[in-house]
Amino acid sequence: MLPIDEIRLNFNPASLLLLNAVLGFLMFGIALDTKVDDFKRVLRMPLPVAVGVAAQFIVLPAVTYVLTRLLGVGPSIALGMILVACCPPGNVSNILTHRAKGNVALSVSMTAISNAIAIVVMPLNFAFWGGLHPEASALLKTIALDPVEMVGHIVVIIGLPFVLGLWCSHRFPAFTQRVKRGVGRVSMLALLAFIVGAIAGNWRFFLDYVGVVLLAVVLHDALAFATGYACARATGLQDYDRRAVSIEVGIRNAGLGLVLIFSFFGGLGGMAVVAGVWGFWDIIAGLVLATWWGRRKADGSPEEGVPA
Repeated sequence: MLPIDEIRLNFNPASLLLLNAVLGFLMFGIALDTKVDDFKRVLRMPLPVAVGVAAQFIVLPAVTYVLTRLLGVGPSIALGMILVACCPPGNVSNILTHRAKGNVALSVSMTAISNAIAIVVMPLNFAFWGGLHPEASALLKTIALDPVEMVGHIVVIIGLPFVLGLWCSHRFPAFTQRVKRGVGRVSMLALLAFIVGAIAGNWRFFLDYVGVVLLAVVLHDALAFATGYACARATGLQDYDRRAVSIEVGIRNAGLGLVLIFSFFGGLGGMAVVAGVWGFWDIIAGLVLATWWGRRKADGSPEEGVPA
């Protein structure tokens, strides 16, 4: 069995192009569920949003870097963990926050802000932390990653669909209200189908190497949820907000990570397996956490329930 850093998973160009389109459609669906008021709401609760965004883009990548060093994982696995940590959240976090009886309005606002920020910050963040890692940086140099090229790719598959969806939501509210649920479901199912397809097409590699990354992914995801919660608690946020921040930080858009791995890293083994496993595990872990939290009302929540 080859070392995981030496394998390349297969994903043909036509499938990758279609995956890019699916991810763009997913971002369009997220934006349809976003309103301009979601950005304006930040002005009414700047501290919780700032804490959530900082936890995602500053604290989590740093914590992830430390975790890769402590676990001593291989270079490609370390790069996969760092890339996932640098990804923005998906709107699954909003659904899980609602289930957890957390602050859904805060979750939606953080998702909107984080996806907008990620267009520029994500590739720079990855280049910084990946380049800082002693073993992973050597591997990164052989790939010759261009952060500017990655920014352009992210703008096309995240930025433009997100702006278009936000414009539709603002310009055609009635139409958006009718189609957003269907668009969200179809795009999410399509993305999951492609993740399953990527795994199925490389099933032998996943069977051979999933044991190598599973512990790292489980610990990493648990640490991501804990990082969000700890940051929220350390800054004095109430439980109602802490639940939203924790889930927002714990749920990463691993589908985007998988697209970038096949687009820029040639399906590098450790990276692809980490993103593939994470794509399923963080939803399972998030659902368990949200269900446990949802058994009791959060301190600081409105008397008449959680706002939608």
